[in-house]
Amino acid sequence: MSTIASEITTTNVIPATAHRHPVLRATVVYGAAAAVATTAVAAAAHAAGVPFKIDGEMIPLGGFAQLTVLGAVIGGLIAATLNRTTAHARTWFVRIAVLLTAVSCLPSLAWPPDVATKLTLVAAHLVAAAVVVPALARQLRD
Repeated sequence: MSTIASEITTTNVIPATAHRHPVLRATVVYGAAAAVATTAVAAAAHAAGVPFKIDGEMIPLGGFAQLTVLGAVIGGLIAATLNRTTAHARTWFVRIAVLLTAVSCLPSLAWPPDVATKLTLVAAHLVAAAVVVPALARQLRD
């Protein structure tokens, strides 16, 4: 009986790879959370009348989730690479993430014809970064 109890208490609910790869885990968990958050921002804005049209084509709500996950994966790859190659991974990651977030907002400011769409797209970028960047940065050494 005591052997079964000790096995139950020492069994991890989280797979062993998540413990060995905290950046991977953070990328998946917080990338998904950011995807939900950006989609919610877009849905609320669309319900409020923001057209989300670029060149006459509507941006689908699912596109917000897809691109947010893509951004999180890119961030996770950068974070993991920096963690292996530099002594101050957290500092460098935050600097790079801020720069890439700013650069990623430029098309949102340039392409949509209306101000509401521009502001909502930039807000979605900032929401995604606010969720993913701190989560990944916490996993890095500095």
